[in-house]
Amino acid sequence: MTNATLADTNTGTVRMTAGERAGIPPRRMDFEFTDETTRYWYGDNAFLTTFWTTLSALFPEGETFFVDSVKNYRHIITEQALKDQVSGFIGQEAMHSKEHEAFNGMASKHGFPTEKLDKELGWLFKVIRKVIPKRMQLAATVALEHYTAILAEQLLRDERHQEMFKDKEALKLWMWHALEENEHKIVAYDVYKLAGGNYAERVFVMFIATVIFFTVVGTGHIRLLWADKSLFNFKENWKGLKFLWGFNGLFPRLASQYFDFYRPSFHPNDHDTEALLDDWRHRMLDEGGMLADQIKNPSKARPAAAV
Repeated sequence: MTNATLADTNTGTVRMTAGERAGIPPRRMDFEFTDETTRYWYGDNAFLTTFWTTLSALFPEGETFFVDSVKNYRHIITEQALKDQVSGFIGQEAMHSKEHEAFNGMASKHGFPTEKLDKELGWLFKVIRKVIPKRMQLAATVALEHYTAILAEQLLRDERHQEMFKDKEALKLWMWHALEENEHKIVAYDVYKLAGGNYAERVFVMFIATVIFFTVVGTGHIRLLWADKSLFNFKENWKGLKFLWGFNGLFPRLASQYFDFYRPSFHPNDHDTEALLDDWRHRMLDEGGMLADQIKNPSKARPAAAV
């Protein structure tokens, strides 16, 4: 079967990509970030802006690694549905890398060493590819995809986050990314299970990935704060710390979902986000929606079930 098929809709016969069939349509975007993009685009706060910017700095190399780890096992997939899901996953992640590179370029012009952080992460992943078995690389992808999925779900569910965005283009980037992270959240996990992944390996790698994740993000965050000359702005940094780690903060509210991963029977679909994603597709893609005038392939923007 080819990578596209013909499907009948009430508007006629259209060509459908594998990703669309799987409910994971790669959307071609072209966000525009300029020198005039708000410097502290999240909450008018240097600490929080540099936290999110640190995550963005790690996405291009990180998502390339995710794609490669799944591709390592593409040859063992025989079920057409999973083949389609993998195609959609690869397409979406490729677009995320592209758009975050543009965002990171803007941040670099503001004096943040985002491109250096991404390059250093590339060196780390180069070592991992050489010394870590391929299935453990895939297990690491499963673990980190769990992080991105639950973080993205919080961005979509909690209006406080959306209200914190002080730059419209940044808001569109992060909400689009959050939507697609949850559309493809099962793919790496299902490929890992097909590749013979087991519970002990999965939770061991999650523990190691958690330590590495917070080390890399924490040190990168400090470096961005230093570059911004705001590392010792204790008042603003304390506000940011409380928002991330305080009572009802971002990370404490992720705790229960994070620890779900350690259940032997866990599957990413245990966190039901279908209604949430459908709501955001309407808010983003319908006429007058957040992305309606920006998406480059609007006819391919919705999963088959939503067309």
